[in-house]
Amino acid sequence: MQRREVLVGLAGGAAALAGCKPGAVAQPDGAAASARFEWRMYTTWPKNFPGLGTGAERLAERISQMSAGRLKVTVYGAGERVPALEVFDAVSRGSAQMGHGAAYYWKGKLASAPLFCTVPFGFTAQEQNAWLYYGGGMELWREAYQRFNLMPFDAGNTGTQMAGWFNKPIDTLDDLKGLKMRVPGLGGEILSKLGVVPVNIPGGELFTALSTGTIDAAEFVGPYNDLAFGLHRAARYYYYPGWHEPGATLEAFVNLDAWKALPEDLQVIVQTACEATSHTMLAEMTARNNRALTTLVTEHGVDVRPLPDDILAALKVESEQYLAEAAKAEPLMARVAESISRFREEMIRGTAIAEHAFLNARSA
Repeated sequence: MQRREVLVGLAGGAAALAGCKPGAVAQPDGAAASARFEWRMYTTWPKNFPGLGTGAERLAERISQMSAGRLKVTVYGAGERVPALEVFDAVSRGSAQMGHGAAYYWKGKLASAPLFCTVPFGFTAQEQNAWLYYGGGMELWREAYQRFNLMPFDAGNTGTQMAGWFNKPIDTLDDLKGLKMRVPGLGGEILSKLGVVPVNIPGGELFTALSTGTIDAAEFVGPYNDLAFGLHRAARYYYYPGWHEPGATLEAFVNLDAWKALPEDLQVIVQTACEATSHTMLAEMTARNNRALTTLVTEHGVDVRPLPDDILAALKVESEQYLAEAAKAEPLMARVAESISRFREEMIRGTAIAEHAFLNARSA
């Protein structure tokens, strides 16, 4: 579905009732135009945390500004009202009207949720957006969240991440066995097949857990955010590439009752502000990750290493097996996994001819 079609779909029902031309967005009547809404947004990020937390703040500001104050959104960081990993439930039951986080945090509630964030050896950020808006991903996502009384939107992307921080070199598959590692989502499941013990804890707790030995390794996002958390002071070895999160979509989700209470023009504003935040966050993360990586190496002496080829090969085998098995699971999970697999094959062919070939030529 194209972005324009998404917007039209959001406003189509009211447009028809109002007698508008096809594709037009119904203008609010006098009562709707004067109505004021105040929303709370709970996030899984520490308040104003660089890139992720500030992205949620930027989203709230844009909604408030674009609506000329008719829809005011106040942001609460992780722990201010509810713990980071309880944001989904809080918005679902209406304690807050909006949330911001990452879909893989909700795997315990919805098996298919992580697939809407990222898939190991899956999509880059550009490809992820293509799947969401032109490959059927957004329709599947909204179908999946509807049962929880939620409407999801893409509202950020980290770009390709790093593989993580380790307190010892990782040279062979045996070096992974028994490691306690903070790694959420499907990445944790794949690593568990190779002997890693995955742990899912909020980002704000990573430094303490890694520096005290509660965990042996951790991945969060990339150099920009990892530098902000000071993870270089807790572990020396920093590995790449982020095979598990090649283009992770961050999400905003809205309580469906709160969503339906909005006039259609405010619904379109929320949708458009989410899309703009996704674009801006990816640009910021791309620029700042490169600068932060230089800082980590030149100023802090971080040892940046590629994962050995045999480890990456083993991870890919396990990842492909997981996706194949997921397609045999419950019906929605199967449909999402099949959609991703099909669209990924299209992307692999196209990017090999375009982006991949160009990047090779540029690096030669």
